[in-house]
Amino acid sequence: MAHPLINRAFYEAILHFGESEQAQETFYRVMDTKVERNGKTDTVRNQILRAYAMLFCDDIGAVAGQAASVDDVEATADRLYVGEPLFDPGHWYRMQHHFPVIDEDNYDRFAALVIADLSAGPLHEKAAAGESMLLVGECDPLVMSSEERAAQKFKTVSGGDLPTEGETV
Repeated sequence: MAHPLINRAFYEAILHFGESEQAQETFYRVMDTKVERNGKTDTVRNQILRAYAMLFCDDIGAVAGQAASVDDVEATADRLYVGEPLFDPGHWYRMQHHFPVIDEDNYDRFAALVIADLSAGPLHEKAAAGESMLLVGECDPLVMSSEERAAQKFKTVSGGDLPTEGETV
């Protein structure tokens, strides 16, 4: 998502959300900021949720410009891997960033973390250097057999601009 508010400071605010009131203020200020694109006013929160939905559009049945819901984020969070899809939980993005539960209180924060990391976080830097990338894998890796995990299909994800409501991907 190419937006100046989605920067390293925003990424750091999400990481430290539970530790600092200043981080929480930064997060909410950015997420509630109104932006205009193609003559339409929206919030950064809605743009982030639409970008997250684009990552999983085939799996959640999202149409272009549709925002991810709580259920969409919760159902897809365990499908994101960093680097390579190993059984090691450190490679699972959700576990690496300590989101044991995704619900109404934090689904937008998890989606924002993913998008901010792709846009301005260490994942962006590692991908640019060719060291690591975000992978989208199959559902529920915790309950998959080793054969199922080995046979998974993955696609790489990179940051980029997202469409507004009504635009096609």
